[in-house]
Amino acid sequence: MSEIRKVAVIGGGTMGNGIAQVFAMEGYSVNLVDVSEEFLRKAIQSIEWSLNKFVERGRIRVDEVEAVISRIKTTTSYEEAACDIDLAVEAVPENIELKKKVFAKIDEIAPSHAIIATNTSTLSITEMGNATRRPQKAVGMHWFNPPQLMQLIEVIKGEKTNDETVRAIMNLSRKLGKTPILCKKDVKGFIVNRVLTSALNEALWAFHCGEATKEGIDFSIKYRGGFPMGWFELCDLVGLDVVHEVGKVLYEAYGERFKPCPDVIEPLLNERRLGRKTGVGFYDWTKGRPTISPELSDEYDVERLWAAAINEAAWLIYDDVADPESIDVGMKLGAGWPQGPCEHADKERLDVMLNKLKELFNMYNMEMYKPCPLLEEYVARGWIGRVARRGFYQY
Repeated sequence: MSEIRKVAVIGGGTMGNGIAQVFAMEGYSVNLVDVSEEFLRKAIQSIEWSLNKFVERGRIRVDEVEAVISRIKTTTSYEEAACDIDLAVEAVPENIELKKKVFAKIDEIAPSHAIIATNTSTLSITEMGNATRRPQKAVGMHWFNPPQLMQLIEVIKGEKTNDETVRAIMNLSRKLGKTPILCKKDVKGFIVNRVLTSALNEALWAFHCGEATKEGIDFSIKYRGGFPMGWFELCDLVGLDVVHEVGKVLYEAYGERFKPCPDVIEPLLNERRLGRKTGVGFYDWTKGRPTISPELSDEYDVERLWAAAINEAAWLIYDDVADPESIDVGMKLGAGWPQGPCEHADKERLDVMLNKLKELFNMYNMEMYKPCPLLEEYVARGWIGRVARRGFYQY
């Protein structure tokens, strides 16, 4: 495998220009491709703005800004962008047909040794790879937003991706100062979105069933659970349209375990209340970030959230998609969680969390609470966590 030195980034939007900036800051030559000079001009403006923020925070010197920008060449020509690269990173909108066209186009032009990576958060790496003559060199490289600041990269192995390609992208991610985690199978939602959505769904159903208010749930999650923000606030920040789409993809892939909650998000979508970007979602953002009363802190049992997340983490391990460390690192770095679900389970005891799931399953008869066989197996073996010196981890 040749050393990666020259990179093409396809798509100059928020993710694309951020990815280009990270490569350029680490000394790589970058060709940034988009459909028009206007889009490229805006991308460079965004990069300059971001670099100046780095200067303000003392992370880089003023004279480094120009050096970074000089390493980024913009073009609307695939031929110019990809003819002598070692890696292409696709960051166009989440449309499988569009992404397959990009992969096929890069495959036609790029040298035979070049890797083609996708920044998709939900779509099939295998399907994109099959649009090329080099599926063994097609790989997922899922960055988190904003790429310049977020530490995590999910590396996803497609069905035909070879180990050499995976190792190259894992090593490259570390050279970029990032922390990569490996998703061993090309599954919908990869690692972080699956665990996050399972926890989010639990809270949405609790709200739907009238067991707690959205403010009560958010306060409990944030101030009792130690999470960076409540789930309804998070939905508003991400965008309710995005949350809805990810939920739909996971439901189609995994069925009732990700059954979407009716009458919570869809009515807001119908009113174009998409969250912060439209000014209103679950909360009103027109006067800034919403404030939540501390009097609501006992409305929601945060261990319900953990139970759902731990169950989904167990499924990831059971299906040989990811190991406990990758899951925990992913949730802490990608979603800002105070602990990973496997760490939390080992601390609070797997038998306790299993009983919690059984209690919730008996109460609601919903698949999201049906315990993963791996949890049943571990508890039967006495692997109940730190207290037994074995749970998801060995101590």
